[in-house]
Amino acid sequence: MSNLSLFEYKVVTVDATGQECDRYRSSSRYRVEDLGREIVLEMVAIPGGTFCIGSPQTEEGWHSSQSPQHLATIKPFFIGKYPVTQTQWQIVAALPKVKQDLNPNPANFLGEDRPVEQVSWYDAIEFCARLSQQTGYDYRLPTEAQWEYACRAHTLTPFHFGETITTDLANYSGVDWEYMGKICSKGSYGAGPKGCDRRETTPVGSFQVANGFGLYYLHGNVREWCADYWHDNYEGAPIDGSAWITGGDSNKRVLRGGSWNVSPKKCRSAYRVKFDPNASLYDIGFRVVHS
Repeated sequence: MSNLSLFEYKVVTVDATGQECDRYRSSSRYRVEDLGREIVLEMVAIPGGTFCIGSPQTEEGWHSSQSPQHLATIKPFFIGKYPVTQTQWQIVAALPKVKQDLNPNPANFLGEDRPVEQVSWYDAIEFCARLSQQTGYDYRLPTEAQWEYACRAHTLTPFHFGETITTDLANYSGVDWEYMGKICSKGSYGAGPKGCDRRETTPVGSFQVANGFGLYYLHGNVREWCADYWHDNYEGAPIDGSAWITGGDSNKRVLRGGSWNVSPKKCRSAYRVKFDPNASLYDIGFRVVHS
């Protein structure tokens, strides 16, 4: 990881009630991919390490798909500081086609610095292929293990912010939704507060706080595609951080991170959900990795 630049960022931790209990400055190394038109893709260097993937049954929002917890060893890699933005998407969509056409403006919530959304898994794969062809780096979608390792940044709590999360720190639905007199979607997590419900994406640098690796928007805003096939649980999962593309359901892919459209429990570091790789929604985007 030589010839890298250093950048600084703010890391925030909250207590169980959502009150800020620590704020400090940190730094990480990164490289810049020049996409042209004065637009860059910032790729943060993530150190290798071993971590515990999944969540304990005692964690609020736990689901059997997040078990059994197990150790995975991750090699060093680079990952986007932010989800891919609409401007970045437009530039890459204009590059020579590899396998399929790309809509240069697929997003529902328009804005140069907002994350691109309404892109399918195959659209994201084509984006990576075009970018790889242009740059010589092997860009791809993160594996589930890479994504969760990068999100946690050595934390063990439900969120990299701590035991809870607030809408001052992330973009998710912070209000209770009721159906037939019952709360079907809870706007608070644990002892944390309720908040606002923006009902749209926000620019990728809006909150000005990162996790311990210097990554932004891993909780909320848009759900992010991963490379893996869907498996109902982690029985037999790889322990080396590689993509799990044997067995399971090859007709479904994994999404991570939650979005503006979901409750906080669905934004946890361990939360995972499946989706048709051909489909797209206005809260689905992605970020890229390379070795």
